[in-house]
Amino acid sequence: MHTAPIYLDNHATTRVDPRVLEAMLPYFTEIYGNAASTSHSFGWEAKEAVDAARQSIAAAIGADAREIVFTSGATESNNLAIRGVAERQGRRGNHLITVQTEHRAVLDPIERLGRRGCEVTVLPVEQAGSDRAGLLDVERLRAALRDDTLLVSVMLANNEIGVIQPISEIAAICRERGVIAHCDATQAVGKLPVDVRELGIDLLSFSAHKIYGPKGVGALWVRRGTPRVRLEPQIAGGGHEGGLRSGTLDVPGIVGFARALELCLEEMPREQPRLAALRNRLFAGLTAELDGVSLNGPALDSESQPLPPNPQPLLRRPLFRLPANLNVSFAYVDGEALLMNMGRIAVSSGSACTSANPEPSHVLRALGLSDEATRSSLRFGLGRFNTAEEIETALAAVAEVVRKLRKLSSLA
Repeated sequence: MHTAPIYLDNHATTRVDPRVLEAMLPYFTEIYGNAASTSHSFGWEAKEAVDAARQSIAAAIGADAREIVFTSGATESNNLAIRGVAERQGRRGNHLITVQTEHRAVLDPIERLGRRGCEVTVLPVEQAGSDRAGLLDVERLRAALRDDTLLVSVMLANNEIGVIQPISEIAAICRERGVIAHCDATQAVGKLPVDVRELGIDLLSFSAHKIYGPKGVGALWVRRGTPRVRLEPQIAGGGHEGGLRSGTLDVPGIVGFARALELCLEEMPREQPRLAALRNRLFAGLTAELDGVSLNGPALDSESQPLPPNPQPLLRRPLFRLPANLNVSFAYVDGEALLMNMGRIAVSSGSACTSANPEPSHVLRALGLSDEATRSSLRFGLGRFNTAEEIETALAAVAEVVRKLRKLSSLA
């Protein structure tokens, strides 16, 4: 029996892979110069490491190295993309479009812009009960576009329900109307084949700590070419990163970012089907052990199909879900009570709660779930270091806790 704590919250963050840490270590104590220092070898060596990492990360997403802007993470990248477009002088319009199920790192900057005079459209998604739950209907997007629409922001893979949006179709519609298309790909890069040219977008945000890299480093891909994507910098003070993001670069973090993404691409053909099989086993076990278990989000794909080398067909499949994602509701059980009784199983609730203002998940509510169903939900995020034994242990533990809580509830 597995007795150590079991981490199943890999959508929140991941453990740094030891191979990533090994690549980073020399840049803390041996090659420690500032990459912007141009007058000595310490700075030159640091810049060489950053340049190599930039090239590696760009190649991983089908980009040019000059298009990569390093940031502190995907939240900053999203803000730079969204606010950078909307706050630019001489922009073409004042209308922004996004989706109800976006991460708060997209919704909050857009809501702030709305309070400052921008017009905002937030599109609904397919409702619960459908195999396509969480999917954006591209025709809704087409109908929402206006002559003054400036930006559309849609995430590639959802952090709560794992749904993959048809980004290439969304980008094509935007391109027809001359609208900038931004994509938060934080949960997708390193887990799915992502090629920015194939997707046809203009801006893409991603982060290292979701792919077994360090926290505190991310990137924004900014398409070069015509028409040019122009951004208003959000951090001023030195003109680093092509003038788009000032500040001393985190050289060890950037090196680790590149190594983490390199490992993900190498292992993707084997790792993602493995995670899908474990995820499907977990769901099958929960539904066999318990009644009143409901899947939140799109249908689960079979683990038997390997990921194709070309991302275009994959990312156009409307029913595809992140291989490692599972979000379920347990009827007659409070999610917070369930979490408090999970002990050594680390998962997250479908509720985004603070002690001062408990509020059900906006993603699950966007699917049409009741507050009760939303609060009784758990998100399982599987990852590289999870084993089949851990999944069996977690399955048994969750089933035991649900049965206990239901029994206590019936006696109350």
